[in-house]
Amino acid sequence: MSEIHLAHSPCPNDTFIYHAWAAGLLDGAPPVRLTFADIDVTNTACANGEFDVAKVSYAALPYLGEEWRLLPAGGALGRGCGPLVLTNGRSDLSGATVAVPSDRSTAFLLFKLWMDELGGEDVKVEVVPFDRIMPAVRSGRFDAGLVIHEARFTYREYGLQCLADLGEWWEASTGAPIPLGAIVAKAGLDGEAITETIRASLDYAWAAPEASRDYIAEHAQEMSEAVCRQHIDLYVNEFSRDLGAEGRAAVERLLGGAAALGLVPETRIAGL
Repeated sequence: MSEIHLAHSPCPNDTFIYHAWAAGLLDGAPPVRLTFADIDVTNTACANGEFDVAKVSYAALPYLGEEWRLLPAGGALGRGCGPLVLTNGRSDLSGATVAVPSDRSTAFLLFKLWMDELGGEDVKVEVVPFDRIMPAVRSGRFDAGLVIHEARFTYREYGLQCLADLGEWWEASTGAPIPLGAIVAKAGLDGEAITETIRASLDYAWAAPEASRDYIAEHAQEMSEAVCRQHIDLYVNEFSRDLGAEGRAAVERLLGGAAALGLVPETRIAGL
């Protein structure tokens, strides 16, 4: 197989999973060229045909056509790991301006589903890089922020309060795990071989976690080692190795329910 252009975030869960592949530690793996990119970048870039394999939001899948395929390994789906709605003291969102990490993120789709259940309060949203959301809410630039990743471990350091845990809401409403980040590959590539490479990289990380420690820390955006470990433990799980029937059902429930409400188009991507 020729060189694969892979894009994923610099977050610890992704660097943990993909380190062995990126570092050339896997016998027989296809050569890889890695680009670090936040999820808002990959969501849009893949819709424009960029990259060969990429981590995107599950909520971005309806905007990807049949030229892409969902892979069953390497993503983020689980329980107790959903996005949070944070404020600096507000107890509701009426008339609020809310900072969100991407308008095609799973976090934002869950937010819209939650708001629909509440009756659709009048809010404005603005896309902001996820690492700038909490400082902006603390400063008063935004009334609330929708946060992901390690923010669930650190938001109290900013003096912020959790108005809603959308993961808890989703799990209580559906009983399903939370689909967060998906791995997609261009349909013309050998998806099975790439899936097995991702699984081998993850298996290597689980078997030799010390091997990737420095690599993870280098790209962890000044996170402490303890927060990095919490991040990995929360977002890397059995669904990272195999989406399985339970994971696919959760994705179909999320995207099917959102499409029924007119929040996203019908999903046409292969692999679901």
